[in-house]
Amino acid sequence: MKHIGNLKPAVGSTHKDKRIGRGAGSGHGGSATRGTKGHQSRSGYRRKLAFEGGQMPLVRRVPKFGFNNRFRLEYQVVNLEKIQYFIDKGKITIDELNPELMFTIGLVSKKDQPIKILGDGRISKPLTIVAHKFSKSAKEKIESVGGKVAIYE
Repeated sequence: MKHIGNLKPAVGSTHKDKRIGRGAGSGHGGSATRGTKGHQSRSGYRRKLAFEGGQMPLVRRVPKFGFNNRFRLEYQVVNLEKIQYFIDKGKITIDELNPELMFTIGLVSKKDQPIKILGDGRISKPLTIVAHKFSKSAKEKIESVGGKVAIYE
């Protein structure tokens, strides 16, 4: 009769662990399977990141160039042409176009990235457009139709 106290693994499914560094009789005494001498045979060895055995590492062999400005502000660009396309499609029905609405209707793809309106194309409907930045030509074209420009805070 099987009881939980009598359970054993299936025959051949388990094996004894290697007992390394436990004397000559174990078969793994002496250098304890680490080879002889050198860094890796010692205790406390930790391979350094990108270490290639003394060869000049790839990170140092490859030339470095360029610069990434950590403080660069990347704007999402929206042209007046695209705004007019959305007006023609019937997606912009109200008189004020702000960043939240632009994201909702799909004019911009990121909610938390600032928006800049550029003056490529024309706009026919007088709108109040709220964005983080405007090009000079976009501002002129919006105001020439009777629209207003507001900087988003």
